[in-house]
Parts: sequence; C-alpha cells; structure tokens
Amino acid sequence: MIIVRVCGGLGNQMQQYALYQKLLSLGKEAKLDVSWFADKKAQASVLAPRELELTRFGNLPMEIAAEEEIRKLRGGNGLSGKLAKKFHLTRVFEESEMYHPEIFSMEDAYLEGYFACNKYYADILPKLRGLFRFPQIEDPSTREANDKLLKKMQSKEEIPVAVHIRRGDYLDAGNAKILTGICTEDYYRSACALAEEHFAKEGLPIHFYVFSDDPAFAESCRFGTRGEENTVVNVNHGQNAMQDIRLMAACRGIITANSTFSFWGARLNPDPAALKIRPFRHRNNQIPDPEAMHDYWAGYALIDRDGKLR
Repeated sequence: MIIVRVCGGLGNQMQQYALYQKLLSLGKEAKLDVSWFADKKAQASVLAPRELELTRFGNLPMEIAAEEEIRKLRGGNGLSGKLAKKFHLTRVFEESEMYHPEIFSMEDAYLEGYFACNKYYADILPKLRGLFRFPQIEDPSTREANDKLLKKMQSKEEIPVAVHIRRGDYLDAGNAKILTGICTEDYYRSACALAEEHFAKEGLPIHFYVFSDDPAFAESCRFGTRGEENTVVNVNHGQNAMQDIRLMAACRGIITANSTFSFWGARLNPDPAALKIRPFRHRNNQIPDPEAMHDYWAGYALIDRDGKLR
C-alpha cells in the first residue's frame, strides 16, 4: 500500500490528491492520510490553521487510511516510532527533489511532500478536471458576481488573461527569504508582453484579470504595456476563495505566481491552446535546471526574476 500524507493549503492538498489519483491509475493500492488537520501540534506550527478543503469539492472520491495502516508504514509517535525512524525501519519517503519518478515503482511507502511538479500527474489532468467540481456558491450576490465575471471571460469580445499575485503569508519573516523576490515587476512585465505578442494576431483587446490575497496591493499595480483593461477580482472570500481557481481556469491565458493556488488555475484550464506562464523558480533555495524544468512543466512558458524567457 502507498499512503500519501495530505497537509498544507488548498493548492498543496490538490497536488497530493492528484498524486494519489495518479497512483490509482497505475493500479497501485493507495490511500490518503488526513490526520495532519487534527494534529494540534502541527496546526500550531503554521501561520494559520488549515482545514481539509478537499472535502469542499463535490463528491470527491478518496479512501482514507486507517491509523493502523499509517502506523505500519510510518511508525508510531512514541519512543518506538522515533527509534524506528532513526534506524530507517519505516517506509517513509520524503520529497527532496522537484521530481521523484521512483515513487511510481514503489509498492509499500508513506509519502511526505507537496509534489508540485506538473509531470507527476500531467497525463491525468483531464480526469482531475472532472473530479475537482467546485461547490455551488450559496450567497446570491457572490454567485451573481462570479457568474457575471465568467460570462465576460467567455465572451468573444476580449481575451481574458489571469494574473496572480501572492503575498499574505509569503511576506512573513519565516517565508520571505525562500518565497519572495521571484515574481518581480520584471517577471510580470515580461509575462504581460509575452501575452500581448501571443494574442496579437487575434485583433481583440486583452483584459487582465488580477487575483490576489492582497487586493489593495493589486489595485496599486498595472499590467500590460498597451493600456489594457485591468480588473482586480475581489469577490470571493472565506470558503468561496477557492472559486478564484475556477475563474482563473476560465481565462485564455494565465500568469501564475510561485504559488500552487494559481498553478491549479492553469492546470484546470481545459483549452490545449491556453497560454500558461509560470516563474522559472518556485523557491529561492531551489536551483532549477532549464532543460529539466521544460520537461517537468511541458507547455508552460518559463520566465525568471529578471524577466528573461528561459
């Protein structure tokens, strides 16, 4: 059996779930460990408590591992468990590289990691798009605002391009050194110019839809070099925040941040001709290889912090 630990925010949870589905597609016996969300010590170690947001998707199929199944692979939490881990007597596999193809040859393992690499599950994205069914928005005004945005995005009068700006917990002292300074002004400027060039032949105006966990900051930004219309999307909050992924996925182009949240906006876009742009790096403590990155993120344009297309 292979057990995938689920932890972190929504984007990470979706990635861990995607790997789980990939393992199932290979005929593996796989289950999920969701105990992290009930672990008070683990929740206290993060900036804000997290919930198992996967359950908000409609009827998302998942098999949860029993405590005994987890203990068999991971070991217990007591002294015996610690000794087992120390002497490598457990079956725990911890992610340490961008991509671990050896996972797919394992039969018994407990997998810990975020598994952000698109190559893990790129071939089953059509299935995942069907599984990740966004819930109905209960508040009428919020639902109406989302419907209005979707209608405009799907019209033939403009080319909608999503832009994601991630701030929030990325600005915390513990995260800033690793996660900031990647999506610079040069990154966004070059990404917008690439979108303008890509869609130039269509003769339609580009409309940049800006998504951010800091909408006030987003309002101070300007995207595009030709006076394109900018709209900061600030309609989804709380449990409805996940609806921003659905809106990003409806755009014909998406400029992601180094954030799994907007990665899913790009992944859930079903249009094979959609323009997908991501930063060359995800974290400052990673040194990506250009050739490997183009393999791991096939179909994406990669732009570095200096605005250079890699």
